[in-house]
Formats: sequence, C-alpha cells, structure tokens
Amino acid sequence: MPETLQFAPPTPLTSLTEDEILFRDNVRQFADEKIRPLVKEMDEKAIFDHGLIDQFFQLGLMGIEIPEQYGGAGGRFFEAILAVEELSRVDASAGVIVDVQNTLVANAILKWANDSQKKRYLTKMAKDTVGAYALSEAGSGSDAFALQTRAELKGNEYVLNGRKLWITNGKEAGIFILFATLDPSKGYKGITAFLIEKNFSGFTVGKKEDKLGIRASSTCELILEDCRVPAENVLGEVGKGYKIAIETLNEGRIGIGAQMLGVARGAWECAAKYAQERKQFGKLIAEFQGIQFQIAQMATDIEAARLLVYNAARMKDAGMDFVKEAGMAKLFCSQVAERVASLAIEIHGGVGFTKDYPVEKYWRDSKIGKIYEGTSNMQLATIAKLVMK
Repeated sequence: MPETLQFAPPTPLTSLTEDEILFRDNVRQFADEKIRPLVKEMDEKAIFDHGLIDQFFQLGLMGIEIPEQYGGAGGRFFEAILAVEELSRVDASAGVIVDVQNTLVANAILKWANDSQKKRYLTKMAKDTVGAYALSEAGSGSDAFALQTRAELKGNEYVLNGRKLWITNGKEAGIFILFATLDPSKGYKGITAFLIEKNFSGFTVGKKEDKLGIRASSTCELILEDCRVPAENVLGEVGKGYKIAIETLNEGRIGIGAQMLGVARGAWECAAKYAQERKQFGKLIAEFQGIQFQIAQMATDIEAARLLVYNAARMKDAGMDFVKEAGMAKLFCSQVAERVASLAIEIHGGVGFTKDYPVEKYWRDSKIGKIYEGTSNMQLATIAKLVMK
C-alpha cells in the first residue's frame, strides 16, 4: 500500500507557544499587581509613575525586539503585541508607552539605522531611555507629509526649525525620531528622518496636553529653534523619511489595535463581574436575557478583534505583506473598544457614570483609538484602495 503522508494539524490563530504563554502571564501578573493600584491616581494627576517605567526596563518590556547584542530581549513583534494588550487591559497609558517604544521607535531603528546608530541608540533604549516618534504638526495630521519643520545642512550639521504636536512619550523620552523637510518644493520626497537626543542644542519639550483619555501618557509639543543635529544622525537616507514614516506606522497600527483590544477586554471584565454582583427585582442582573445578550455580543466582538490583531502580527513576523490587515485591525479594534466600553458603562447603570468605578475611564481611553496613528477614515481609505485593486 502507498505510504500515507502525515501532516501536523493546523494551529488555531490564537494558540500561543509555551514561551508566549509564560511571557503573557508574567506581563498580566505585573499589570494586575503593580500597575492597577496606581491607575486612578495617575489618571487624576495626568502623570505616569516613573517607577513603573523603570520596572518596564527591568522586565525587558522596552526592548522586546531589540537583539540581545544591544541588551534587548531578542523577541518577536508578536510578543510586543501581547505586552501592549495585557498592559492596556489594566491601563491604556501603560500600553501606549510600551507600544511606541517597541512598534514605532525601536522598529524604525532596527530597520533603517546603520550599525553605529543601532549600537548607540538601541543599547540605550533597551537599558533606560524612552523613545518618541515625532511626525505630526499643527497643519499635518492625516495629511502627514504637509509638515513645515525645516532642516538645512550647514557644514557637518543639520539645523532644524519648527514645532511638532501630539507627541506621545514626549515628556519621558530621551530619543526622538523626528521628521523634517529639506526641500518643500520636492513634496514628500524632501522629507528626512533624524535621530534627536533630548539634550541637543535648540531642542525643547513644550506644553503637555490636558486630555480626555490616556491622561497619564504624556502628549507634548516639541519646539526646534536652530536645533543642531549631527549629519551622522540622519536615519536612513536623505529624502527617504516618507518611506520610513509609512512603513513604521503600518506596524504601529497593529500596536494600537492591541491597545484597543486590551481596553475592550478590561471594560468587558468589569461589566461581566458587575452583572454577577448587582441585584435588581430580586435577582442578579446577569440573569436577565437583555444583559446576557449584551455580554455575549461584547465577548464576540472582542474575539473577532483579537483574531484581526494576532493575524496581522503573525503576518508581520512571517515577513508577509500586512498593510491591509494592520489597517483592518486598528479600524475594527478601535470601534470595538469604544462600543464595549460604552456598553460596560450602561450595564453598570448610574455608578458606571461616576469615577468610583473604572468603566468610565475605559470609555475615555477608547476614544483615541479612532484618531491617532491614522484616523478611522484614513484606515478605510487604505483598505478600500487595497481591496479594490
């Protein structure tokens, strides 16, 4: 008889390896034990506890993909996504700090920096230095390449002038990937990326925004007044900053999807728990079919969001084209987070509208998901372009 070929059964998308499970569980335990007790105070004061950031570094969460030769964990993109999800389940501000560090800044340096730059900056980012990604300006949000910050080569230095807005991690960061244009007449082809250190002459971190949600995460203005940047700090090639921005943001959108997935999970857990504690008309409200249906629909939406995020992250690690999947993950997860958090408030009733319960914060934190790193309309435009080829 012919020999029968044996194939390994397909692995479910949400199945994790033993190492991934151990990593996820450690981050989850850390978030519950160390971050959760500080969430309310950090939100009210709009300041992230610096001691937690120190612990992020100690746990290796700030250099997940950074190779071991630079002091990092040498992990994969998917592990960074797991970390962002688990942290955001407790506090979206914690999630976005780790997200920007890994999916935007470290990823861009890993892909575009030369050996000297990698040795200098990845070593710092793995050890004790927070990174930030500075693209947005007052007149360039969705139209990202309408930026006005200028760079001029003078000798062996570039002199930068302009202002950046909405820069996450701006207060804590020591390293910034900042985009400026050398020649506005060339449009997006005049844009160049620079590696800027916080102590560079002419560089100042301006006001910190007073925000609706993710309040503990710093969102700051950056001011460049004849900021002097060594020519050796150009990231990638001169005039190729647009390419760095586009490709890095594609990866970052999976991170925001993970953040919103975590927010949705956290809000759902609160709602499910409360429904099994609160009594009305002589029985738990979880016994009412109307509440059961809401809880079930929320759980279904969360599972669909998880599938989108995990699939996009796995595709990125596999070296596949993931642009469409990243856009879909960010779009859908931001919708799910807002919807689930809103329903969680309603299940709590009047107390859900107060700051005595955490669900109102999950709703406030969810709103940014449709805005930063590409608005929902921009995601829809990208998806439409790709599916209608």
